[in-house]
Order: sequence, then structure tokens, then C-alpha cells
Amino acid sequence: MNSPKHPIQVVTKPIGPLCNLDCEYCFYLAKKDLYPDGEHFRMTDEVLDTYVRQHIDAQPGPEVQFTWQGGEPTMMGLDFFRRAVDLQQQHLPAGWTCANALQTNGTLLDDEWGAFLAEHRFLVGISIDGPAWIHDRFRVDRKGGPSHERAMAGLRKLRDHGVDHNVLCVVNSLNAEHPLEVYRFFREEGVDWLQLIPIVERKGERGVTKRSVGGDAWGEFLVTIFDEWVRNDVGRVFVQHFEESVRMWLGRPATLCVHAETCGFGLAMEHNGDVFSCDHYVNPEHLLGNITETPLGDLADQPRQVAFGLDKRDALPRFCRECDVRFACNGGCPKDRFALTPDGETGLNALCAGYARFFHHVDPFMRRLAEHYRRGVPAATIMVEIAEEEAARFRHAGRNDPCPCGSGRKFKHCCA
Repeated sequence: MNSPKHPIQVVTKPIGPLCNLDCEYCFYLAKKDLYPDGEHFRMTDEVLDTYVRQHIDAQPGPEVQFTWQGGEPTMMGLDFFRRAVDLQQQHLPAGWTCANALQTNGTLLDDEWGAFLAEHRFLVGISIDGPAWIHDRFRVDRKGGPSHERAMAGLRKLRDHGVDHNVLCVVNSLNAEHPLEVYRFFREEGVDWLQLIPIVERKGERGVTKRSVGGDAWGEFLVTIFDEWVRNDVGRVFVQHFEESVRMWLGRPATLCVHAETCGFGLAMEHNGDVFSCDHYVNPEHLLGNITETPLGDLADQPRQVAFGLDKRDALPRFCRECDVRFACNGGCPKDRFALTPDGETGLNALCAGYARFFHHVDPFMRRLAEHYRRGVPAATIMVEIAEEEAARFRHAGRNDPCPCGSGRKFKHCCA
């Protein structure tokens, strides 16, 4: 087997698309239609052993990352994951280490799960969309009932056992209207690492569903949370989009595939060993092969997969190539590039307006944070600086002057 030229990541789905929830916006539940009726959506021991061995072989080392998703991967049961970590230790070369990440809705987590995840140092991402009234609008169980209480119980189990974890919040048309309520809920719950994932569901050639977050709403959501974060929570709460932005303003490549210049190294593998170009491209057109027939490293390195990754950069419309924040955005995820540019060219991201609003808004703050990093100044220093600068501006505002916050209202009717 020829190892790929770069490390690869594989989103592995041992239970396939099966899940104990029935979230209205979940794009993966329908993937069961790719397989015949009666398909047994459970990874066999033989496929598991083949995958673990090939995944390790395909990496340059000395650390190998395994990522388990679904569906709901905890439906496989603990014995499956015990076998997985045992196989990892059997196949790891001397001196190499292994790390595991698990994405879950949290509803099946108990003390036994907590003890196992802590013992083997899993990083767990748990999906919660905000307070109960927001979360339960779309994240329902198979009977249409709420799931928030059980998800929060799962979060508490992770904390009780000291499991390293973060929260993944899907941003939809509902919670996008309540950015501060969503952010403050997580902060008050003690969440210190937050991923914000916009939902974009296509409808027709260029439209989106009512559940989807619009570009303007996405931008306002990010900006509103950022303004709260940069004044109160730098160094205490970590928001993936903000951390990635600092990297890009430092001139470093993005680690988040959405904003990386190219992609193609994040594959998806189904329960039976079928490998696809990406988690969002699990379809017959992007089936690369099966690991029981072709080694994983060869599947990742085949020319059409390389071309798939380079298209993220090469297929950008002129409007994007000439954009002043392209270095930070890079056109976003290709799955969302179905809108038209102002001059009528295809390939614009449906969330373009939101990304542009966010990256332009954070530019002066990111420049400052990047400079602090270069000089070895603690990032949290920016909160003190902003507070002092804003206090000085407000101190000299007259009651009938325009408010320094930029609202357009008189000071006495605004921040006074």
C-alpha cells in the first residue's frame, strides 16, 4: 500500500446512519437508502480490524487520530469501542500514540460510558443547540418527543468523569435569531469549547429550506456572539470560528476544513468499509471504494479524490478570488456553493454575506490578537484594552450626541 502524501482524517460511522433521534435537519438519516432493505447497519469485527490496521498504516505518525460518528455511534455499545481501542494498541508501531474522538447526541451516556471515555481519553463532542425551547424544536426523538433533558444529562456524565469534551451547536433559522441567549446559555452551563455549525439545506436549484440559516442571519449571529466574547470571555471560552480566525490572521493555514484553501483529506467511511470523498458527499458519485478491496491509503490518494480536494480552490468564482477576506474564508464548504455572484457566475457560497460580514467585523480585533500572540502578550489583555477605550469614548459623549456605539440613536436614548 502507498501511504497518502498527507495525513488523512476519516469520519467513521460504525452504526451507519442509524440514530435514536430523528432531528428534522439531519442530512445523514437518509443515507440508509444507499443500501438495500434489510441491511445490517453494524460494523463487523473483520471490518473494524481491517480499518484500524489500514488507518494506522496510512498515517505518517507518530500520533493517529480516530473519529467516530454516525448516526449515533454509542448505539454500537461499549463492547465495540473496547475492541476498537484494543485493536489500536495491537496495530500501533512502537513509540506511536493513538487518540479517539466521538461525536454523540449524548442521550445514551451513563456512568459506564463516562468511565470508559475517561480511561481511554476520548475527546467527546456533544450536540446541543441551546436552551431546551430552542433545542427541542428540531432535535426530537423517534416519537417526536424532546431530547434536551437527556442530552444535558449526558453532558453532566462527561463532566462527572472528567471527560474532555466540547459542544457542537447547529445554527438554524430559530436559534440564529437568539445569539446571545444561545451563547450565554452555554457559558452559564460551563461550556468552554463551542463549535457553531450553520445548517444549509438546499431546496430547488438555488433555494434553501425554512430551517436553514440565511447568510445575513449567520453573519449577525457570529458578530453578536463575537462582540460578547471579545469583551468578556477571551481565554475562558473558546469558540472554534474565533480561534480559527486568529490562526488565519497570523498567516497560518486553517485547521477547519470549511475555511481551508483545499480539502480532500477528510474522508467518510460507512459501517461496511465503503469510503466516500467527504461526510457531506456520501453518495454513489463520490464512492471511492471499499477498504476490504482496496487499502485506505490508496483510496485517499487516487487522482479523482485529489481533484475533488483541489476543486475547492480551483473552482472559486472570480468574485471570491478577488475578495479581500478570501485568505480567511476560501469560499467556505463546497456543498454550499450554489448561489450566484453579483455578476451572475455560479459557485458563490450561500453564506457568503454572513462570512463577509463576520470577517470584516473582526478584522481590527484579529489584527490586535495576532500582534499580542507574536509579542507573547496574553490574549485576554484585549478585554482590558477594549474596556478602557470604550470607557473613554462614552465619557465624552453628550446626552444629545450620537451614541458612540454606532446605533444611530442619541446617547441619552441608547447606551446612557
